[in-house]
Amino acid sequence: MDFLYRRVLKPMLFKLSPDSVHEVFVAVGEMAGRFWPARKLFALIYGYRGVDISKTVDGTTYRTPVLLSAGFDADGRLTRILSSLSFGGEEIGSTTAHPCEGNPRPRMTRLIRNKSLVVYKGLRNHGVDALIAKLKRTPRIPGFVIGISIARTNEQAAATDVEAGIHDYVESFKKLNAAHIGDYYTINISCPNSYTGETFIEPALLARLLPRLREVPCTKPVYLKMPINIPWEQFAELLDIADKNAIQGVIIGNLNKDYSHLKHPEDAPKEFRGGLSGAPTFKLSNELIKKTREKYGTRFTIIGTGGIFTPEQAMEKFAAGADLIQLVSGMVFEGPGLMKKICERYAQK
Repeated sequence: MDFLYRRVLKPMLFKLSPDSVHEVFVAVGEMAGRFWPARKLFALIYGYRGVDISKTVDGTTYRTPVLLSAGFDADGRLTRILSSLSFGGEEIGSTTAHPCEGNPRPRMTRLIRNKSLVVYKGLRNHGVDALIAKLKRTPRIPGFVIGISIARTNEQAAATDVEAGIHDYVESFKKLNAAHIGDYYTINISCPNSYTGETFIEPALLARLLPRLREVPCTKPVYLKMPINIPWEQFAELLDIADKNAIQGVIIGNLNKDYSHLKHPEDAPKEFRGGLSGAPTFKLSNELIKKTREKYGTRFTIIGTGGIFTPEQAMEKFAAGADLIQLVSGMVFEGPGLMKKICERYAQK
């Protein structure tokens, strides 16, 4: 099946726009997830069936330590099929307090020689109310973990209003907790392709946001999605603020905004249009995971994401200090068999 994907299906798909392919795959995945025979068939081909590799993190048990990153399933349409692809969970979103149309197409651009996607979605999603309604009427797959990433609504008019941004995060957080939707929550402060940008990667502003979120009753783990293009000193300041505000963990990290990290920069769009996924994030992510683990020990749960295309690269993330890993681009470039291979390799360690 891997050969079929790489040699037959992938060349055909890569002739189409990545936006169109993504829409088709989400629609097909949502449809397949509704039917037991389809889920069973996918599990037969792509499901991990080896020794127990389940892992309990912050009181939540993951059947496998491999998760789908936020960004692929913004509106929670794939919660019933992903377990059949060896995922132990997914992070839905990012969702926002109000619906976002997102940026104009192209929202994704393939940089094949760089093993990367330029991601320029602009937080396109139907909003937190629609997500709650969707997940309430969707039957859960037992043992499959659902995390929800929360971001600030992408609105140009309110881009510079810090208090409006805080209110936006709090509104989504309140609604999700009140509805008891999601097994964990991630506060995404590092989306690089929206009008509101990365306002809260400024330590002084994060120190205003997190106490307001703490006022909301919450019994689920709360994580922080971290940027990877800031100096370690600033990164460590953000970790200190997270520590003081009882944040349980961090996701390291988000897209790479520095196009100089490309091996073939001539392939990239001439104008900055979003962040880089995949290979350009791998080393930066690993370095920050290592430094975070060295500085804080076991204080933070660390979810490592960025540039995982092989089981060996997944093991590098774990060796750096990650408790769990997330991926998207690796699945796009290598095919849906990648997660099973990672799980099989993880079982050997």
